[in-house]
Amino acid sequence: MFNQKGGVGKTTTALNLAGALASRGVRPMLLDLDAQAHLSGILAPAESSEASVFAFFNNGRGLRTLARAVALGVRDGGPGEADFVPAHSELMKVDSLFGKGPGILYRLKEGIDELVAGEPHRPLFVDCCPMLGVLSLSGVFAADKVLVPISADFLAVKGALQLENTLKALEHVLKKRVERRYLLTRFDTRRRMAHDIAADLRERFGAELCETRIAESVGLAESPYHRSDIFAHDSRSRGARDYAALAEELLATGFLEV
Repeated sequence: MFNQKGGVGKTTTALNLAGALASRGVRPMLLDLDAQAHLSGILAPAESSEASVFAFFNNGRGLRTLARAVALGVRDGGPGEADFVPAHSELMKVDSLFGKGPGILYRLKEGIDELVAGEPHRPLFVDCCPMLGVLSLSGVFAADKVLVPISADFLAVKGALQLENTLKALEHVLKKRVERRYLLTRFDTRRRMAHDIAADLRERFGAELCETRIAESVGLAESPYHRSDIFAHDSRSRGARDYAALAEELLATGFLEV
């Protein structure tokens, strides 16, 4: 999940899309790659930097040794499960410590390949930071696909357009076009501007814009306070219906594989 603007729903989408799959009986993996560690604060804060993904970059610790089981979603009346690698504020040092050479940018891909060895279709969601640097580029280099949440406001759209330019510029390095989908979040049907933005994005991105829209939702705003995804917090809420619909769409179109 990546957009070159904060506050657009990257963490919310990583959490609740994984929660939707966990509610289907899939055991997803999540990786927090943001020094703000918001996803970690919800699911399982790292006790120290050495218990976080920072230890992978700094000391070469395997991601499998850093992963921990967390409850996610609702399954057969109880919680579903996922595996989670938390972040830590020390991640802010990664750019200055390791530079931006190809060695560091491909290190996360190598670590993820090792982590999912034997389970190639097990979904792993990476919550990227909005800044364009080692961490976010490592996420893009490691990813099979990129999901771009865009809240229905001008600055979020601007961030998504910047990201589109970034992805295009990376194609000659990656030697491929990274498959992506754009997702409208915080969508308020009462606002004319939201519909105008949706029409503009449809014209720009065509079928790469998800049909599903994530509406403004009290439940989605409340659930992180309770350190929960929307399905565990309120499985009958509008937010749960929206993220369940998103999971269904991405599975049906082949963007997600399980």
